[in-house]
Amino acid sequence: MTDESSRKLALVLLGPPGAGKGTQAKMIAERYRIPHISTGDLLRDTVARGTELGLKAKAIMARGELVPDKLVCDMVGSRLRQPDAEHGFILDGFPRTVAQAEWLDAFLEREFIDNSHNGKVSPIVIQISVDYNQLLRRLTGRRTCPTGHIYNIYLQPPRVDETCDVDGLKLVQRNDDREEVIRERLAAYERQTKPLVDYYWNKGRLVPVKGDLAVQEVTGQMIQAIEQMSAAEVKSGRQ
Repeated sequence: MTDESSRKLALVLLGPPGAGKGTQAKMIAERYRIPHISTGDLLRDTVARGTELGLKAKAIMARGELVPDKLVCDMVGSRLRQPDAEHGFILDGFPRTVAQAEWLDAFLEREFIDNSHNGKVSPIVIQISVDYNQLLRRLTGRRTCPTGHIYNIYLQPPRVDETCDVDGLKLVQRNDDREEVIRERLAAYERQTKPLVDYYWNKGRLVPVKGDLAVQEVTGQMIQAIEQMSAAEVKSGRQ
């Protein structure tokens, strides 16, 4: 009899800016006791530590170029080999391309073996979908105090318009949060992500959840999806 509690989890989160991926990843990571790996944070950390990969990435970014797939995959591979990811992980921001998704499939097949059922681990890909207008409200409504306090004029407004509740300083809107910038970011995300969504959908790995519900409800959808997909894999492995 297999021990299902020892199963390994490979989770991938997809969702546009403002979908709440970071919030949900933290809660899922705590529940399953697996690390949340944000590739943006991973890249910054690798560069800051001055590793061989970090120095290569730093030189590329200094030229204003995008870090190539191979270098990103090497960084992710190095991170996934760390002891805390032995039983699973949540990837946030990776893969971004079909080539990266194919690399991840090959990595899991080669290095992430699960002996609790059929030996093979495939990623569970959760796509957090949020209404376009809701995303605009979440992102363009953000206001920041110079000392770091964050508000949203639509969803979490200050008591006094444009003024921080804590220290009375004037709130500002970052350039990145202006509507024209946000619209382009969302459009770029859709263009970039569609092939990836199609790739995982065709493999039967994609599970959509509604991200414009209460935080706990979104988490509940994600847990249900993870448990159902995991149970199906265990059953398949026993047949």
